[in-house]
Amino acid sequence: MIEQVQRRFTRMIPGLDKLDYRERLNRMGIWQLEERRVRADLIFVYKMQRGLTKPSFDSFFKVADDRTRGNGVKIYKPRCSLDIRKHFFSDRVVDYWNRLDSDTVQASSLNSFKRHLDLQRATRIDLFTDLGPHGL
Repeated sequence: MIEQVQRRFTRMIPGLDKLDYRERLNRMGIWQLEERRVRADLIFVYKMQRGLTKPSFDSFFKVADDRTRGNGVKIYKPRCSLDIRKHFFSDRVVDYWNRLDSDTVQASSLNSFKRHLDLQRATRIDLFTDLGPHGL
């Protein structure tokens, strides 16, 4: 519903009203609200991984050590039978985190991590959007 407010607002700007939503956002230099939430979640996971926050990384996630490809810090996503769990922070961020490349995950600082996220989004527009037919 909140995304609809942003969608409607961008239509009110002169000269952008005839463009599609994605193009309006690109011209204004802003992101969809879903993308902002996912970016904030990924930044928080990075802070947890680096020990910059009070809840520890290990209390929320288990690193999957059986993977040989990817970013080196793949997070294991446990199966669950409850549909409500997919909205929990510890569950909704796993697929996005696992899609990041190793340079991003192993960035030396928080600002470097944010820069890598922005660069990945510029090259992979689907990075922060819904992952599948059923979403996250």
